Amino acid sequence: MLFNSQLFVALGLFASSLAAPAAEDGHQHMHAKRGGTCQFPNYNGMVAVQTGGQNAGWAMSPDQTCSQGSWCPYACQPGQLMGQWDTSVTTYSYPGSQNGGLYCDDSGNLQKKNQNKDYCYDGAGTVSAQNNAGNDVAFCQTVLPGNENMLIPTNVGGGSNQVLAVPGPDYFASTAAHYYINPPGVSTQDACQWGDESHAQGNWAPYVAGANQDNNGDTFVKIGWNPIYTGSNLANNKPNFGIKVTCDGGDCDGLPCSIDPSKGSVNSVSSQQSSSGAGGGDFCVVTAKSGSKAQIEVFSAGGNN
Repeated sequence: MLFNSQLFVALGLFASSLAAPAAEDGHQHMHAKRGGTCQFPNYNGMVAVQTGGQNAGWAMSPDQTCSQGSWCPYACQPGQLMGQWDTSVTTYSYPGSQNGGLYCDDSGNLQKKNQNKDYCYDGAGTVSAQNNAGNDVAFCQTVLPGNENMLIPTNVGGGSNQVLAVPGPDYFASTAAHYYINPPGVSTQDACQWGDESHAQGNWAPYVAGANQDNNGDTFVKIGWNPIYTGSNLANNKPNFGIKVTCDGGDCDGLPCSIDPSKGSVNSVSSQQSSSGAGGGDFCVVTAKSGSKAQIEVFSAGGNN
């Protein structure tokens, strides 16, 4: 295996399926215990998301509030990780897997529980997104610890490169970061929220990716098809873009690892070591050895890539 068991568990699409059943609207909810709320603080590095909902900037479902007696996750700038969570939770299991962010206590005060980390901190810096598809591409990261919806935005402009947030072994329960990769031209505002089958974006985006770094400094990068997409009517029309992992200098195992819908069917992966993941979505994994970096490149399907 080229990836550890923690990566496999954390990158299984909707790792929350190992935990609690989703609510009828597809979201998981932390239940409010008190009547008051805590406001989003805009501390250094924090990014407010979907501010028009009751979440008011917190990385929570739009109909959720940061209520007293609850944990309130938040997003950080691209390349950075949320540094706060319930430090008493050391394994990936429900309900502790939702205890991320700041704790809104019974008096309406925000408590910083993880004193060993800032509110936001730089990830490993070993994986970046390279956009060769022209229009902006939204990489939407899931909130973990939290409700695992794809709410954390990273916009990758056309022709540009953006470092992605890659957790090291010191991150919550040694879990990985998980991203949904949306079609070029879809904004993070539209993409990084729960959607429906009318558009191939959000949780219906064609592709997913993930990454983490182990104690040896090796970084594991996974790209694959989103089984929610492949199992829907959206798959009747192939995506007009593809993705692949490349080695950005140094030593990488597992190449080639690419998805080009112009050269194969939906759920087809070009790799000598492709596998089928949760829900039947095929994927491949690349290991960037310690001191090496990898890129997830987005390109126009059928183009000269």
